[in-house]
Amino acid sequence: MRNMGEPEIIKNTSKEEAGIKETEVIEETSVDKKEEQLIPELQEINDKYLRLYAEFENYKKKVNKDKDELIKYANEGLIYQLLPVIDNLEMALKHANDDTSSGLVQGVENTLREFLRTLEKFGLTHIEAVNKPFDPSLHEAMCVVAREDIEENIVVEEFRKGYIFRGKVIRPSLVSVSKRPEVKDEEKTEKIRIIEEGS
Repeated sequence: MRNMGEPEIIKNTSKEEAGIKETEVIEETSVDKKEEQLIPELQEINDKYLRLYAEFENYKKKVNKDKDELIKYANEGLIYQLLPVIDNLEMALKHANDDTSSGLVQGVENTLREFLRTLEKFGLTHIEAVNKPFDPSLHEAMCVVAREDIEENIVVEEFRKGYIFRGKVIRPSLVSVSKRPEVKDEEKTEKIRIIEEGS
């Protein structure tokens, strides 16, 4: 009986092995299919992560830039409010008597000089206007003056000084701008006659 039983056990074993192999093949194909399904999902999740990370990095840069701007221009309001003080001190000097040896005039001059020096340390600079080309981003034209001796669109006079705070115009200069005088019709016809006679 043993002889007969042995082949049966072998047969059963080989059937079991065949079943296991079939199961393994089925499991491998189902795992492969699952992997194929998971790869696009994984790529999509990875792409979302990378986009989110890039957006976060851009946000951090923007916040840092905004913080730097805030720090850079934190004193702008204060300095803008101090500009009339400068104007008043300059006007006091302008209208002071010609007696420059007066202690009061010297005191105002020294105060103004030190005040301007202190504000320059914090980034305030005066806009140079007189004899410079008119620039609407730096100057505000109050009037136009006809002048033959100066080219057109040159600042002739400064009524109020303008200032720049750390590269930003906080108050434009109030100025008068030159223009060429208009030639009257009589002068035009006379010039034409002279040119015609010369020809």
